Amino acid sequence: MKCCICPRECGADRSSEAGVCGAGEKIKIARAAPHYWEEPCLSGENGSGTVFFSGCNLGCVFCQNYEVSHRAYGMEVSEPHLMRVFDALIEKGVHNLNLVTPTHYVPMLARVLKEYNSPVPVVYNSSGYEKAETLKTLEGLVDIYLPDIKYFDSAPALKYSGAADYFEFASSAVLEMHRQVGTVELDENGIARCGLIIRHMVLPGNISQAVKVFGWVRENLPVETHISVMRQYTPFGKAKEMPPVNRRLSSKEYSIVKEKILAMGFENCYFQSGESAKESFIPDFDLEGVDL
Repeated sequence: MKCCICPRECGADRSSEAGVCGAGEKIKIARAAPHYWEEPCLSGENGSGTVFFSGCNLGCVFCQNYEVSHRAYGMEVSEPHLMRVFDALIEKGVHNLNLVTPTHYVPMLARVLKEYNSPVPVVYNSSGYEKAETLKTLEGLVDIYLPDIKYFDSAPALKYSGAADYFEFASSAVLEMHRQVGTVELDENGIARCGLIIRHMVLPGNISQAVKVFGWVRENLPVETHISVMRQYTPFGKAKEMPPVNRRLSSKEYSIVKEKILAMGFENCYFQSGESAKESFIPDFDLEGVDL
């Protein structure tokens, strides 16, 4: 069957070749461990149970997880094996199962989640470059959607991610996510039980994208929508040779974005400190929690 899971619609026969995403017909993961630096309502005290999936359908030039996303580093696992990985994370007391970059495995994940019936919320953590019709197959299986909206305009989307149609798909995908799970609901300890959290990583020299993205969010989603304005950009890979993203975000740039977003009236905003832009926050991809 020709693959058309994501907007790339590369048409690969993944039983015999990898798609544009770098993935074949089997699930491949690179790391499964508690992560303590997600939004507070996800990490809590015990961490978010992150499972990093290998490959990516977007392929940003600045990706911090290059070995995993661009080179599809990881280990192939069966669907029962993946459920054992989930079990091991839950035994560690994590607040949720956080599926990182899962887009290109949706059909397989849908089967797993239907059978697994997770006792903790399931988080779908993606680039936002999704087809709404693919997301519909996850309805009732995902509790929390955690998408990026990386760009509003086609020029930076094409330049940095090779996807001029990025916002067309990301905007419709986010609306579908909201239809499924609504706005965030917290438990008595401030941990998210369900809902949508929208992320945007502010890129140096591209602060207009942040303002446009959250302007769209404010116009199309409820004022109580949770948003996360990320400051952690660090140049990696090809981005090191591509001004203006060959540098870190300045304090002035982030302050301008923060001021403009707060003026929009959002009720639930997460902002990051300058200390978040450190390579030390990037996890090691050494198959931790995978080879059980």
